[in-house]
Amino acid sequence: MTKILIVDDNPDILAALELLLSLHEYEVITANTYKDALFAVERLQISLVIQDMNFSQGLTSGNEGKTLFYQLRQVKPDLPIILITAWTQLETAIELVKQGAVDYLPKPWNDGKLLELISAHVGSTLQKPEPVTLVAESAAMKNLCQLAEKVADSDVNVLITGPNGSGKEKIADHIHQHSKRKAMPFVKVNMGALPAQLMEAELFGAEKGAFTGANQKRIGRFEAADGGTLFLDEIGNLPLSGQMKLLRVLQTGEFERLGSNETIKVNVRVVSATNENLQLAVQQGSFREDLFYRLNVVNLDLLPLKQRIDDIIPLAKHFIGSEYLLSSQATASLLAHQWPGNVRELENACKRALVFAESNELQAIDFNLSEAQPINRDEKSIIVETLKKHNGVIKHAAQELGLSRQALYRRIEKYQISE
Repeated sequence: MTKILIVDDNPDILAALELLLSLHEYEVITANTYKDALFAVERLQISLVIQDMNFSQGLTSGNEGKTLFYQLRQVKPDLPIILITAWTQLETAIELVKQGAVDYLPKPWNDGKLLELISAHVGSTLQKPEPVTLVAESAAMKNLCQLAEKVADSDVNVLITGPNGSGKEKIADHIHQHSKRKAMPFVKVNMGALPAQLMEAELFGAEKGAFTGANQKRIGRFEAADGGTLFLDEIGNLPLSGQMKLLRVLQTGEFERLGSNETIKVNVRVVSATNENLQLAVQQGSFREDLFYRLNVVNLDLLPLKQRIDDIIPLAKHFIGSEYLLSSQATASLLAHQWPGNVRELENACKRALVFAESNELQAIDFNLSEAQPINRDEKSIIVETLKKHNGVIKHAAQELGLSRQALYRRIEKYQISE
C-alpha cells in the first residue's frame, strides 16, 4: 500500500487528511514536527509528502516549511512533495514549486485536486488486491478455512473472534475472495485506530462543515464498500452512539452522512472482528445486545498460534521465502516458543531473522526468541559450557548453540573467552 506522509502541527488537519486518504486506500503516516517528518522519510518507504508551511504555533512566515522541504530533498531528492499553504506563505510556496515541489494548495484545500495530484505522482491504489494466501496445516485451521468458504457463498454477517495477531483480517479477506462479491470492493476499517469523534464520519461520511477540518463532502466506508464487503476490525471499540447507527444500517441498509438529512441506501456485507469478549461487554452495558446478534450470525473463532502448532513451521517458511532454510535448532526454537503475539509476532521474528542471518540457513539465535537459550543464563557462560562439552570444537559447539561458526568466533572475541 502506498505510504503518504502528512506533516502539520494542527491535529484537526491531520485527522481530516488522514480520513480522506484512508478512504482512498492510502496508508497514512503523520508527523507534527520537522524532526518526526525527517525520521519517517529516512526510515519508512514514503512515496509522497503533504506538508504544511509552519509547525510552530504563532509562526506564519513559511520558513519552517521551506527548511523542511530542502532537508527532505537532501534525504530523498526525487520524493514528491505537495505544499499546503495559507495566503501569507504563498510567495514561499511558489518558490518551492520552482525548486521541485509538485504543487501547492491553498487552505482550505480542494479534496479532488489533492487526490488528482497524489494519483498523478504515485499512481492509483484502488487496483484489485491480490488474494491473500492462507497457510493452514493444522486441523483447526483447515476446518476454519472450510467453514469460511462455506459461509462466503451467503450474505450473512460474520463475526471473527480471536486474539490479536492471529490472522482475523486474513480470514475476512478469504471470505470476500470466495464470495459472490469478490469483484467488488473489500473495504477495511480498524476501529481501534480511530479517534472516537471520527468513527461516525469514517463509517458514514460527512458533509462539508460537519466538523472541524471537513472542508469538503466526504464519502464514508459504507458508501465506498457498496456492492462489496466491509470489514470492521476491533468492532468492540465502536461507541454506543455509533453502534445505534450501525445497527440501523445492518437492518435497513440506510444511513445519513454527518451533517445531512439525506438518506443513502447501500448493499454491503459486513464482516467484523474482535479480540474482546462481546458477550461480557453486552452484560456490562458497553455493547448493544441487538447489534451483537446482528453481527454474530456466524462466528468464526480463530485459535491462538500456540494451539495451532502444525501451522508454525509452514508459516515461518512462508514468511522467510524459498531462498532460506530453517536449521533444526531454529525449528525446535520456533516450536518451543509460546507466541503471545501470534502470527504477527512470528512474521516479525522471521523478518528479524532475515536481517541478522549470516547464511541462507537461519539459526535459532537469528530469531531472538527466549527459548533459544536456557532461562536465567547469561550468554557467555552458555558459550563456555558448550565449548567445554565439545572439547573446544567450534563446529559442534556452534551447531548446538544455533550459531554459524563465524558468529560463534565473534562472541568468543567479544567475551574474551580463552582456549
